[in-house]
Amino acid sequence: MDLVDLSRCSTKDIMAGHFGIEWESLRAKADGNLSLTPHPKVFGDKFKNPLITTDFSESQIEIITPAVDSLDEAFDTFVLLADVVNYALEEDECLWFQSIPCILPYWDRIPIAQYSGEGESSQKYREGLAKKYGVKKQMISGVHFNFSFSDDFLNKFKEVLNLDMSLQEFKNEVYLKIARNYLRYSWLIIYLTGCSIGSHNTFSNECIHLMDAKDDFGSFYSTKGPSFRNSSCGYKNLKDLYPSYASLDEFTSDIEKFIENGDLSEAKELYTQIRLKPKNPKDLLNSLKEDGIQYIEVRTLDINPFYQCGLVRHDMNFLHLFLIYMMVKRESDYVDWQKEAKINEEATAERAYTDSMRLLKDGEEVTLKSWASDIINEMYGMCEVLGIDEGHTLKLMHDRVSNPDLTYGKRMLKLIERDGYINTHMTLSKNNKINSINRMENMDSDELESLQEYIEIALSGLMCM
Repeated sequence: MDLVDLSRCSTKDIMAGHFGIEWESLRAKADGNLSLTPHPKVFGDKFKNPLITTDFSESQIEIITPAVDSLDEAFDTFVLLADVVNYALEEDECLWFQSIPCILPYWDRIPIAQYSGEGESSQKYREGLAKKYGVKKQMISGVHFNFSFSDDFLNKFKEVLNLDMSLQEFKNEVYLKIARNYLRYSWLIIYLTGCSIGSHNTFSNECIHLMDAKDDFGSFYSTKGPSFRNSSCGYKNLKDLYPSYASLDEFTSDIEKFIENGDLSEAKELYTQIRLKPKNPKDLLNSLKEDGIQYIEVRTLDINPFYQCGLVRHDMNFLHLFLIYMMVKRESDYVDWQKEAKINEEATAERAYTDSMRLLKDGEEVTLKSWASDIINEMYGMCEVLGIDEGHTLKLMHDRVSNPDLTYGKRMLKLIERDGYINTHMTLSKNNKINSINRMENMDSDELESLQEYIEIALSGLMCM
C-alpha cells in the first residue's frame, strides 16, 4: 500500500467513506460549577437514544452522529445536534466547551451515570472505573472521529494491488496499518488541535503540578503545551500497555492477556489514540475475531471552545487526509515505536511551545517544527498526485506549525492570562449557547422539515413530558 498504487484509483473513490462524530461535554451552571442534576428528561432514555446520551456521569452529555457518507454531512449533523442540546438545556445551564472540567464538587458528589434493566452492566462498569482511576479523571471530555473507507474503494484498491485475500482480510490490513502509523504520528494532531491548557483547582493535582502559571480566580494553566487532556496526567491506563498491531489475531490475543493479568477489566478499557472498532461493540474481541475491523475511531481531539460546535471543519478535513496519508506512508522498522510514540505524544501535549523540546524519530532527536513541516509537505505531494484539492486546509495547518501563536492552545493562553480559566470558558460557552439558540429559532421551515427526524430522536423525552 503506497502512493503509486493508490494513484491508480480515482480521487472520488479515495475520498469516499463513512464518517461519524462522538462528542462529550459537561453540563455547567452559569457560575462555572458542574451541574449535578440528572441527565435532562427532554433527551429521553439515555440507554436508548442513539444521538444524545451520557458518558461516565449524569452531568456529562455525549452527542453521537450516525455514520453518514460525507464529512460535510457528519459535521453539519453534529452542529445541529449540539445546537439542539444547548437549546434544550435549562436557562442557567450550558455545555462546557473545554476538555478539562469546570468547577467540580467533592468527588463523592459527582453523579455516575445511572442505568437500570439491560443498562445495569454499563453502570457497574463505570463504578469500577471510578474506583480504579478516580471520579474526577473521568470528567475529562473529548471528540472522537469515526471513519471507514467505502467497500467499493477497498475492493478496487485490493484489485490494484492484485492481492489474493478476502475483502475483510484486506480491510483488517488497511486499518491495522493506519492504526500503527497514526500512533506514531498522533503528536502532530495533538499540536494542531490541542486546546486544553488550564485547570481549576478542584480538578487533579496531578495535572496542576504540571502547570507553570496561576490566575487570580483559583485556576492554573500552562504556557508550555497545548493539550493536558493528552498529557501524562490525562485519562490513561494505569500502566503502559502495548498490544501488537502486526495482525488482528495478535492484537486480540494481547488484549485477552491484559484482561487475564488484571490490567484491564474488559477490552474497551484500553485507552489509545486510535481504536479498531468491530461490528458488535458489546462483544468487542469476539466480534473482531469473527467479523474483522469495521472502522477506526480517532480519539485525540480536544473540544474546541472557539467554535459553536466544539470542533472545526478544517480540522476534520485535515484528519481525513491524514488517515489517507497514514495508509500510504511507509512504516519505520524501529522496534520500540510504541514506547517512542507515547513519549512524543506526552512531550507535545505538555511542552510543544518550548523551544528546547525535542521529539524522538527512530531514536534520534528532531524538532517538532521540522518534522511537522516534512509531514505536511509530504501530504501536499500526496494530494497533488491523487488530485485532491485541499491546499487551503494544508496551508492552515502549515501556518500553525510555522507560527505557534495561530494554534488554539496559544490563542487560549492569551484569554486565560487576561480573564482566567473559568471566566474565559464560561464566556465562550455562554456565547456558544446564545448562537445555538439563535440558529434554532431562525431555522426556516424547509430546513426544519429536513432535519425534523434528527430533532425528534434527540428530543425523544418530549413525548413523555
